[in-house]
Amino acid sequence: MARSLLVTGAAGFIGANFVYYWRAQHPGDRIVAYDALTYAGNRANLEGLEGTEGFTFVHADICDKAAVLACLREHQVDTLVHFAAESHVDRSITGPDAFIETNVVGTHSLLQAAREYWLGGAEPLPHRFHHVSTDEVYGSLAPDAPGFYEEQKYEPNSPYSASKAASDHLVRAYLHTYGLQVSTSNCSNNYGPYHFPEKLIPLCLTNILRGLPLPVYGDGSNIRDWLYVEDHCRGIEKVILDGVVGETYNIGGNNEWNNLDIVNLLCEQLDARFAADASLAARFPDAPQAAGKSARDLITFVEDRAGHDWRYAIDASKISGELGYSPAETFETGLAKTLDWYLDNEDWWRPLLNR
Repeated sequence: MARSLLVTGAAGFIGANFVYYWRAQHPGDRIVAYDALTYAGNRANLEGLEGTEGFTFVHADICDKAAVLACLREHQVDTLVHFAAESHVDRSITGPDAFIETNVVGTHSLLQAAREYWLGGAEPLPHRFHHVSTDEVYGSLAPDAPGFYEEQKYEPNSPYSASKAASDHLVRAYLHTYGLQVSTSNCSNNYGPYHFPEKLIPLCLTNILRGLPLPVYGDGSNIRDWLYVEDHCRGIEKVILDGVVGETYNIGGNNEWNNLDIVNLLCEQLDARFAADASLAARFPDAPQAAGKSARDLITFVEDRAGHDWRYAIDASKISGELGYSPAETFETGLAKTLDWYLDNEDWWRPLLNR
């Protein structure tokens, strides 16, 4: 039976990748891409689906409950996949209000509309509300501590992670109070195509191509578990199709790297591409490789940010054991795919640099 999905934040990084992935895997399903098109939302991310059968784009805010409810009714949505969020920690430190509004108030608006549409009639409608969260709600790990697990105590340390923790609790509350059929996934750091160039990997990549410094916080020892975005999409698919209602599943890449090693690997891979393809020097004359230098020459250590969690890592044994999930990409293979995509899509990232 065909589904009708409402995907919030669908013009953002992970949301857009999910929409493409779901369409490829479930071509008979209807997809409603819902996005407010704030600075990190880009309608161009979805242009490959514009005008295709079964795809609709709705330009609206998740905080507008009436707009959400109208959308659910018009498209007879039975599955809501909630990606929409303010997600950049640095921005949450300088301007936390937007994070509370979108991540907390916006999530509650979705839950209210979903409850009214799915549970407000004489009989409840079949449905699933899947909420996409982050490993940052768990706080920071010591060097030898095991990875975050689903029953881990929440200890958010930034306005961003605190706002996501609040949204997680609201989703849980709507299950236990109203019977809304929900599930939640908490993921590690994503990377891949369509990643807005304020985050570490796309920022460093686009800076190298423009000959700009590669800013590394502190001494670069902060550790993250990295997950290729398509692997994340596959994990969410497994939770939606086979996951237990009311459960939380941590989705990770089994792939811990410190920030400095990531930047060095990025430099190494990009240096190799310039060495193998002389046309890159002509296309990107400001890159250090065009002058016979290494991208490593651009690495610059900067003052650490406030409240910078030292290490995140995911224990993905639950989703692996219960749903048979495992990531397909190593960090090296995923990063290579990411670099190739950015080199092939300069017309996508150039216009975003001054947003």
